[in-house]
Amino acid sequence: MQRLMSLGILAPALMALAAPTQAQTVFVSTQLRPIEEATVVRQELLKDAGQVDYVVEEPPQFAVRMEAERQAGKRTVSLVGALHGELSPLADNDTLEPLDDLAKKLAADGMPQSVLDLGKLGKPTQQYIPWMQATYVMAAKKEALQYLPAGADVNALSYDQLIDWGKALQEATGQPQIGFPAGPKGLMARYFQGYFYPSFTGGVVRTFQNADAAAGWEKLKALWAYVTPNSTNYDFMQEPLAAGEVMVAWDHIARLKNAISATPDDYVVFPAPAGPKGRGYMPVLAGLAIPKGAPDKDGAIKVIEHLTTPDVQLLTAARVGFFPTLNVDLPPDLDPGVALLAGGVTATQAAKDAVISLLPVGLGDKGGEFNKVYMDSFQRIVLQNEPVAAVLKEESAVLAKLMTDTKAPCWAPDASSDGPCPVQ
Repeated sequence: MQRLMSLGILAPALMALAAPTQAQTVFVSTQLRPIEEATVVRQELLKDAGQVDYVVEEPPQFAVRMEAERQAGKRTVSLVGALHGELSPLADNDTLEPLDDLAKKLAADGMPQSVLDLGKLGKPTQQYIPWMQATYVMAAKKEALQYLPAGADVNALSYDQLIDWGKALQEATGQPQIGFPAGPKGLMARYFQGYFYPSFTGGVVRTFQNADAAAGWEKLKALWAYVTPNSTNYDFMQEPLAAGEVMVAWDHIARLKNAISATPDDYVVFPAPAGPKGRGYMPVLAGLAIPKGAPDKDGAIKVIEHLTTPDVQLLTAARVGFFPTLNVDLPPDLDPGVALLAGGVTATQAAKDAVISLLPVGLGDKGGEFNKVYMDSFQRIVLQNEPVAAVLKEESAVLAKLMTDTKAPCWAPDASSDGPCPVQ
């Protein structure tokens, strides 16, 4: 691939920091949290960016912290890095500094206006600067390709073909060879919200309990017969792929990168399967924003400028598997594993039957509760074999109350709503 294009459509109580011994820009991020990734940020990505204290927080704690500082009227944080949906509540509370001058400069430097416009979050001014982007793909050992169903295209699989592939792999090897990150810190909830539900129902919230959803859950139960039971322990699929525990896996590109970069010639990377409504996928966009009242606004601007230079954007792709928001040429010496992942992302974006599902917006600190509805449904229907209709009826009531309490309107692929997104 000659050029990495932007995705285009796009994704506890306050704990005060101890005062740094030197003047530092406190940078709090919900992204690149694992210790290996955070170390890369501190030692490589932020090199030459000045004195920066990079602090990672889980999304629920991040939301609580930012709201507590807003209410207290005293900021300790000068820069935040978070997903599009995590920054939206901060913009709604009018707590982010406008960054129009930075946006104009980046537009001139090659950041697509369509991506920059997402950073306005529906406001007249630039609320955040798009930082990096990613999505989720499937990866497989090349040796698994011989077991694909006749006539199947790995870049255009259906769920029925994935099931047949899983069955053939299990018969050939004597054990399930498909894996999902369904462990405690895995991103399985995003599979349901961005891939499974859009593919089978064309929605995420409105369609939660309809007949299409019920049929989809039955299909997933059929697939799960060929999924390793160890999936409920997996947080990152790169480890079981590299260890030979599975031959086919779905996960976030950053959580597949290490295995694929280690032996790129052993893998293929391709889009998730399609269902009756299309091929669901979830673009993930992370942004950088400055809270109003930040103690070091100038330092925060310097960090944003640094992280959005072409060299650092490409370094971010090479080292942690998140791709540039700038349109930049891929260097010929780019890590072959990253190039392979980039090809999988391009195939996903270019799929004729693609159904884009945006990250949840408007849930505030209730994002964890939203994820739990989908994970509880999965555990009850697929793992515990409870009746599909009964589970969806009960969980839909939980989901409906959550949407009403947060007043969150619908987001794509659900049709827009005037008020809280309804569960129909």
